[in-house]
Amino acid sequence: MSTVLTIDHPAWQAYEDGTRARAVHTASGIWTVSHDRDGLHMACVDGTEDVKPEFITTDPANLPPAAPAALREGLTLGVTQRLANPWLWDAITTAILRQVVRADQARKVYRTWCSTYGTTVEGPQGPLAAVPTPATVLDLTDEQFAAVGAKFHRTALLAAATEYERTHRDWEVLHASDLAAGLTRIPRIGPWTAAAAATDYTGDFSAYPHDDLAVRTWAAKIAPAYPWPGKKDKAFGPLWTGWAGSDRTALHTLTLATLTWGAHAR
Repeated sequence: MSTVLTIDHPAWQAYEDGTRARAVHTASGIWTVSHDRDGLHMACVDGTEDVKPEFITTDPANLPPAAPAALREGLTLGVTQRLANPWLWDAITTAILRQVVRADQARKVYRTWCSTYGTTVEGPQGPLAAVPTPATVLDLTDEQFAAVGAKFHRTALLAAATEYERTHRDWEVLHASDLAAGLTRIPRIGPWTAAAAATDYTGDFSAYPHDDLAVRTWAAKIAPAYPWPGKKDKAFGPLWTGWAGSDRTALHTLTLATLTWGAHAR
């Protein structure tokens, strides 16, 4: 069975030959990470190699048996690999920039935000940019936020940058659920944003906001004949988590496989 790269994060750049690449911060440096027909490649381009990016491997064999057969059959993509975002600040930034706007617009704003105020490095097929540091964000003017389409997100980003500099060492050792709870203490960071950031950082999608529009949309496309709850029906979340019961690995697999399917379908 083939291995599939999960490309849900907006930092992944796509190239004509099928290569995907992004730049990431770890605790010791900036890395370029790429995936092509020969597999995964990583290179430290700034700082030291002491802390390497890590990928989370997810096997469809762990899908919950109680999930609809059509959904499980559609999710047999193969074993997936997803980069656990090595910088919590990037995960928080990404989740904030996804607030309110559509996924395509969030991706555009994220990339403009990084290329304008972040750190740009040379990747395997061209420049790649990583998010600006919290200190950089705190020094930006209102006009600079507006210039890249992040005016709406300004107050949340400023509050997050302030709290991150004070608390990030405590946050970085928490499991996904506890981390999500901690992030909700930041002004303008609600449960959805906190959970999205926590799962991106830890790689544990059992804590993802399971009634997210993306999960609902892709699930309905994978198994269109299933009687899914309506858009305003709050039954979707309990239905989704109920199929996995207390098995967090099954819930992680179901959710991440669905998001992986959707990222490639898009």
